[in-house]
Amino acid sequence: MEFLTEYGLFLAKVVTFVIAAVVVVSIIIAATHKDKDGEDDDGELQIRKLNDKYRKLRESIQARLMTEQELKAWGKAKKKKEKAEKKAEKAKKPDAGEPEATPARLFVLDFDGDIKASDTDPLRRAISAVLSVAEPGKDEVVIRLESGGGLVHSYGLAAAQLDRIRGKGIHLTACVDKVAASGGYMMACVADRIIASPFAILGSIGVVAQLPNFHRLLKKNDVDFEILTAGEHKRTMTIFGENTDKGRQKFLSDLEDTHDLFKDYVSERRPELDIAAVATGDIWFGKRALDVKLIDEIKTSDEYLIEACERADVVSVSFERKKTLPEKLGLATSAALEHTVWKVLSAFRNQNIQ
Repeated sequence: MEFLTEYGLFLAKVVTFVIAAVVVVSIIIAATHKDKDGEDDDGELQIRKLNDKYRKLRESIQARLMTEQELKAWGKAKKKKEKAEKKAEKAKKPDAGEPEATPARLFVLDFDGDIKASDTDPLRRAISAVLSVAEPGKDEVVIRLESGGGLVHSYGLAAAQLDRIRGKGIHLTACVDKVAASGGYMMACVADRIIASPFAILGSIGVVAQLPNFHRLLKKNDVDFEILTAGEHKRTMTIFGENTDKGRQKFLSDLEDTHDLFKDYVSERRPELDIAAVATGDIWFGKRALDVKLIDEIKTSDEYLIEACERADVVSVSFERKKTLPEKLGLATSAALEHTVWKVLSAFRNQNIQ
């Protein structure tokens, strides 16, 4: 029994050492695969035509509802129709020397926001790809957006990425199925048109900051904490030192200024809004949001995209980052824990910009 115990401990040490070595090697390999401009070449663009996806879904259920005889007849009719369509396409081809007209395209992007707007980099890369081929005045971009908000600077950058689309003269539609609040709404308001499901949460145009203070606990235990700064407002609030009324007022003034910037940003992109009425930090559900003009239409993203398939080529574009070896081994605990905590908090309360 003692031998088995010692052997088990030895085996555990070996496994721990091997895993640690693999992690170190993978980190070194990842570092050597950086591009010279500092960007990771660790992902690839994923492109999927949604017309085919929805067509296959429709045909699948149609086939299951038919008898064997009906299925054979339907299959023959389908082949005949496809042959006629190909013949019609050939007939429509322009003469030699004439440019071939491309059908209207609708590019679908996705953004699933956490407190740090971590999806911004994949979104940036997908937008860069789309803008390289999209035609102003003809093509459209749809952003399927889900976010309860987060850090001001992070969501400011994410919104700026969407502004690039508007700046190129390409129509932008935001679809919100669950929530686009605070920083999420900052992104949504960039769109030419906002569509939301009946019970989607929108708004929360406000700013909040909260922090604990341990000064009295430290003082009670005779622990001194000193802050040395150069610049009157370098540190206005602290979690360990004693906060002053002057520091609080300065901090509050900064929050108010951030709120004013947020309101100006929304007002510029949705001038029809009564910004004073909606910039109170309140949230609105779908239909209520429509009443106060936070959105333009009640509809789910699926409904909008299925309808779009009748008039355009609908293409999903995303940048998929390759998982590192530590992540594959389940060592990305910090990111997973943060994501889980954020999801739980979002289920109980709407998160304003932090």
